[in-house]
Amino acid sequence: MTVKSTTLTDELREYLLRIGVREPPVMATLRSENDRLPEGVHDMPIAPEQAALMAFLIETVGAKRCLELGTFTGYSSLAVALALPPDGRLVCLDVSEEWTSIARRWWAEAGVADRIELRLGPALESLRHLLAEGGAGSFDFAFMDADMENNVPEYELVLELLRPGGLLMVDNVFWGGDVIRPEVEDASTRGVRALNGLLAADGRVTLSMLPVADEISLVRKRAGPESGV
Repeated sequence: MTVKSTTLTDELREYLLRIGVREPPVMATLRSENDRLPEGVHDMPIAPEQAALMAFLIETVGAKRCLELGTFTGYSSLAVALALPPDGRLVCLDVSEEWTSIARRWWAEAGVADRIELRLGPALESLRHLLAEGGAGSFDFAFMDADMENNVPEYELVLELLRPGGLLMVDNVFWGGDVIRPEVEDASTRGVRALNGLLAADGRVTLSMLPVADEISLVRKRAGPESGV
């Protein structure tokens, strides 16, 4: 027993990936391709253990309609799409035609391209369009990993789009440790801190912050007076 998380050494992480993560071969191949990307972007995809948790949650809640903010080359979206039933759907929001063209190739390779709709443009704009199309309360699961400076307004829109009982995974909630470094005051860091503070006090949701990868927050939208539902 322990009162704090075990420090994940390189050796323990290797054990975790070998024993605790069932990474589909197509995702392992994409991860190898991502590792060869230029410095500064090759570490943008989520970790395999985070992808495994994401797939586990989608299967557990029986999610059929999912939302992703920040797709990059498609590793996280593959984790979601492969966990969905054949009639499940994933809406991906991203701004880059260049990086998502790689994602499209791997969606086709994995045989899940028909489950995924990609919308290119700023996340806030795309979220507002989804709401205008009648998407409020229609999503079972959402993943936020986009422009951190807009974390709070994006969260508010995502919460509207989630159904009561729906789950949200927020990525990079430690932001490489910058959240506790007072000398770091860039817009992205401020956005991460602002959302973390909001989630800690938000009675509309249930919250659990977990030490996975760059740390994540799991958020469940409550039903009832506090949630506005």
